Amino acid sequence: MTDLSVGDLGTGKRERQALARRRETLSQGAILIIAIVAVIPVAYLVRSNLVLSLMTQAVIAGVLATSVGFLIRQSGAVTFGNAAFYGTAAYCVALPLKAGLSLPLGIALALVIPPALAYLLGLVIVRIPGIAFSMLTLAIGQALSELALKARWLTGGEDGFSFALPKTVVGLDASFLQRPTSMLIFSWSVLVLVLFGLSLFSRSRYGRVVAAIRENEERARFIGYQTVSRRAATFALSAFVASIGGVLATLYNSFVSPETMHWSLSGMALIMAIIGGTQLLWGAVVGAAFVFFAKDWAGDIGEHWQAVIGVILIVVTVGLPGGISGAMMQIASRGSRLFKGRGAP
Repeated sequence: MTDLSVGDLGTGKRERQALARRRETLSQGAILIIAIVAVIPVAYLVRSNLVLSLMTQAVIAGVLATSVGFLIRQSGAVTFGNAAFYGTAAYCVALPLKAGLSLPLGIALALVIPPALAYLLGLVIVRIPGIAFSMLTLAIGQALSELALKARWLTGGEDGFSFALPKTVVGLDASFLQRPTSMLIFSWSVLVLVLFGLSLFSRSRYGRVVAAIRENEERARFIGYQTVSRRAATFALSAFVASIGGVLATLYNSFVSPETMHWSLSGMALIMAIIGGTQLLWGAVVGAAFVFFAKDWAGDIGEHWQAVIGVILIVVTVGLPGGISGAMMQIASRGSRLFKGRGAP
């Protein structure tokens, strides 16, 4: 009989942990591929261009709502200003094209400038907790919106401006980005990759530290963590996600205006996140789809669709604290337990 040393046991444990991580990675990769591929038959089975366009816009709105829901989930901070980064990204794409510069340059600026701005602002405003932080994000968003509105010589003022995409974008025909079918597939793929990346961040050591700061910032600071820089970086990551949404919306619409930076868009993104649920990363996407189609339905039966959305928000807040996604998970969990109970001998 062979005696096993403590080192052998430790090695075996590490190997099992490494095997479990590889299996988890393979499982996540399979889910990622399935989630991306699943939208392809949907995009080609739906015949109505109006419905396809609504679905595409809902997915893009889902990216913006995800940026808000992620910040609430990860950092516990509520923002009313993410539309500012969404709109800034839109102008970063549109203005270089208007000036005759390349589209890749505009996209690069759109993905760098808003997060950098958010990080610098975050180093100041994340020090202020609660509702004061939310009001500061609202003030910053409105300041940028007013700047875009007043700089008429550059932005076209409240009228905005349209622009033409180059004939090819990264080797693809420009019409690929403006057809509802292909743009739905593309924007959905981007959204899935964003959710996957945020999931990796949340489970990383850095993400766990940020979550610990959310729970008790004073204790995290006491044991040696730099809390302000981490919270600012999380705010910048939220702005980066919003910037991706701004890029997608601008490429799809070939139009930009100060409305893309208005506080009402930030408020709508927050409503989407709350209705969908912030406990799960994909909850905001569910909320965006629900609000988009509820708004379309309510608009058909009356002019005051905001009242319908407001009633839905109240009902969800009171009756479904976890949002629609939380209710979906509860139903799935109960169904799973029921199925296992019936299948048990």
